[in-house]
Amino acid sequence: MRLFRLLKIQYVAFQFGLDEFVLSHSRLRFLRVLVRTLTFWRKLDKPRGERLRLALATLGPIFVKFGQMLSTRRDILPQDIADELAKLQDQVPPFSSELVLTTLEKEYGQKVDDVFFKFDPVPIASASVAQVHLATLPNGTEVAVKILRPNLASVITHDIALMDTGAWLAETLWADGKRLKLRQVVSEFARHLDDELDLMREAANCSQLRRNFLDSPLLLVPEVYWDYCRNGVMVMERVKGIPISHVEELKAQGIDIPQLARVGVEIFFTQVFRDGYFHADMHPGNIFVGKDGRYIAVDFGIMGTLSDQDKNYLAQNFLAFFRRDYARVAQAHVEAGWAPKDTRVDDFEAAIRAVCEPIFDKPLKEISFGRVLLQLFQASRQFNVEIQPQLVLLQKTLLNIEGLGRDLDPDLDLWKTAKPFLENWMSEQIGLRGFASRVQKEAPNWAIILPEFPRLIHQAFAENRNHELERRMADLVAEEKRQNRLLMLIAMLLAGLLAWQIFGNFA
Repeated sequence: MRLFRLLKIQYVAFQFGLDEFVLSHSRLRFLRVLVRTLTFWRKLDKPRGERLRLALATLGPIFVKFGQMLSTRRDILPQDIADELAKLQDQVPPFSSELVLTTLEKEYGQKVDDVFFKFDPVPIASASVAQVHLATLPNGTEVAVKILRPNLASVITHDIALMDTGAWLAETLWADGKRLKLRQVVSEFARHLDDELDLMREAANCSQLRRNFLDSPLLLVPEVYWDYCRNGVMVMERVKGIPISHVEELKAQGIDIPQLARVGVEIFFTQVFRDGYFHADMHPGNIFVGKDGRYIAVDFGIMGTLSDQDKNYLAQNFLAFFRRDYARVAQAHVEAGWAPKDTRVDDFEAAIRAVCEPIFDKPLKEISFGRVLLQLFQASRQFNVEIQPQLVLLQKTLLNIEGLGRDLDPDLDLWKTAKPFLENWMSEQIGLRGFASRVQKEAPNWAIILPEFPRLIHQAFAENRNHELERRMADLVAEEKRQNRLLMLIAMLLAGLLAWQIFGNFA
């Protein structure tokens, strides 16, 4: 099946003329006319960006997600391609209304009219994994109904298998393959895709994020109506807002765009460092802005989580980076185990400084994070820094945030916006406030443990005495066995001598 899927990918790429992207290279341009002549029957009159978008949409959800991620990087993509790929955020071709009704009736086990007071079979948005319809509950509540695309699992399984094979080949044939942990990265991606195929899990993600930002002046997360949710259907509060990519419309509503960009950065760092739980698919198609200026998040299929240890080392890295303390950045990599213990910190520090120093004090419009990440990758390769699979989603989200900030306010100073937040967070974690907070958090446990402390100490001493007695008994048993073996050996020697004496006399 992998072979058939690979052949289909090659066929679709050929059908939409994606070979032109390769043939546009200066060294291969002479082949372009030849290929065009030999494949004259192909209809390639549509612009290249549109053909790329259609090819990705034809190949399925994984390729659509790849296009969505690329669409946020207007600093590295030509304008025509970026504009077309942006349409993948909410303009993927929908599946038919008949199939929608059939799917709902299968999920609920009854007619759609018996479940909803009103249901619109025409979707308001269609994405790679699901599409969204408006409806009204019997009590009059307006809701959004998200319906999973049918027969997705098999396509995703084959695509993931191909990616895994490619990762295995890269790890086998490429010197940097094992260091990058490509197969683990694919496995992490596959795990989150599996989550997206279960809308009950997405509903739980939405509910958790809503709880984290309940009554927040920064972010609105819709309420989930659990009685109407199924594995293939998710029903949530209908939220109204302006897509964050419609900047002119936001300005007409009186929204402060530079402030909106700063709030986006604050929301991201709040999710990562306060909660360790963040929306990991923050492309513009999933973000709206309400009349009150709050962000509105939708599509909770991919969420990232970070351990306390990950958050601590990340905060140290970010804060040291913003302070230009490159020695601390290098040391934090070693302490986290991301770089080998025998790494020369001073050499690593010098390599990081050479990459990062030129970009400080510049607005986003003058910084190419794609180029910076490439340079950091080259520096990390020199020092055998291992890619952390659990941080791949964070890296992807950070790129989305940077692309979003660039669209909203190219003059946004990312460093000045994020630094106070991180300093405050670090103070709460390792300063006096952090100590007081941890004491307060552990107080309920102490209230249970302290009355039992004398008994626990007595048990510990008793266990130690028992262990000591058991050790002594074991030593005595071992000594007795040794002595028994020695006596047995002596007896056997005496018996041998006696037998030799008896038989010798007879002889």
